[in-house]
Amino acid sequence: MTIITPDIKPAAVPGSGRVIFAYLKRDRLALAAAIFLAIVVIAAVLGPWLVGDAASRLGLRQRNLAPFSLASGWIYVLGADTLGRPILARLIVGAQNTFGIAAAAVFASMLVGGTLGLIAGYSERWYSHLILRLADVVMSFPSLLLALIVLYTLGPSITNLVIVLAVTRMPIYLRTARAEVLELRERMFVSAARAMGAKPARIIIRHIAPLVLPTLVTISAIDFATVILSESALSFLGLGIQPPDFTWGAIVANGRGYLATAWWIAFWPGLAIMLTTLSLNILSNWARTVADPQQRWRLQTLRKAAR
Repeated sequence: MTIITPDIKPAAVPGSGRVIFAYLKRDRLALAAAIFLAIVVIAAVLGPWLVGDAASRLGLRQRNLAPFSLASGWIYVLGADTLGRPILARLIVGAQNTFGIAAAAVFASMLVGGTLGLIAGYSERWYSHLILRLADVVMSFPSLLLALIVLYTLGPSITNLVIVLAVTRMPIYLRTARAEVLELRERMFVSAARAMGAKPARIIIRHIAPLVLPTLVTISAIDFATVILSESALSFLGLGIQPPDFTWGAIVANGRGYLATAWWIAFWPGLAIMLTTLSLNILSNWARTVADPQQRWRLQTLRKAAR
C-alpha cells in the first residue's frame, strides 16, 4: 500500500529578504519611512554629481528667491538663500556631508566601544574595571556639553567632530557588548573551546564577537538618528563643519536670521532633519517588532485591519 503524504513546505525564515519585505509592506508607516530614507540616501550618493557646483555657485539675481517657482529653473523649486544659492542643491550636498559624518561617528563608536566591551566582559583583570570606570566618566557628562567643551578647545573640524561624536556615544556600545559577553562566556561552547586550549583572544574573536555583532548593528541603526541630531546641533552653534563645507545644521544656522523675510532658508533643512530622524526611529521600532517573536503578531494585526 502506498502512502501519499502531502508536500510540506518549510516555514519561511524571518531573516530572509522576502519575508522582511512582506512584513514591511504590512506596516504602511514603516514602508513610507523606508521609501523616504531610500530617496534621501540615493540623493546623498548621486545627487552631488547631478547638481555639480550649483550648491556653492552664487546667483545675485536669485537672492532670497521664494520657493515653488520654476522661472529660474527646477533647481530653484525650493527657493534660494541670501546669496542666490539654490536650497535644493544645498540640501542634497548637505545630506552627503551629514550622513557621512554621522556614519563615520557611529562606525567608530561601535568599533571602539564594542572592542572594549568584549575585553571588559570576558576578562576579569584590573584593566576591565578601568574600562568601565572610563565609560562611567564619559557618561557622567552631558554629551552635548562635552562636545561643546572639546570642540571649543581643539577647534571645529570634521575630524574633531567625528571623534567627539564617537566618544560621547561609545559607552552605549561598550556596556551593551559587555552585558552580552557576560552571558555568552558561561555557555558550553565557550567552555569547550577553553578546554581544548583556545586562547582568550581566539575565543573572543572567533566565538563570541560574531554573536555580539548583530546586537551592536541594531543599536547603531537606532543611534544613527541621535548622532544626526547632535551633529546638526553642533553645526547650528558654529562648532561643527566649517565653510565652505556645510551640513543641514549649518544651513539652518545660516537662515535663522531671515525667518521673518525668507523662512524657507531654515525651514527646508529643518524639515529634512526632522523627517530623517523620525523615519529612522519608525524603522528601528519596526525592526524591534520583527525581531521579537512575541511582538511579531502586531504586524499580522495590521494586515487584517487593512483588509
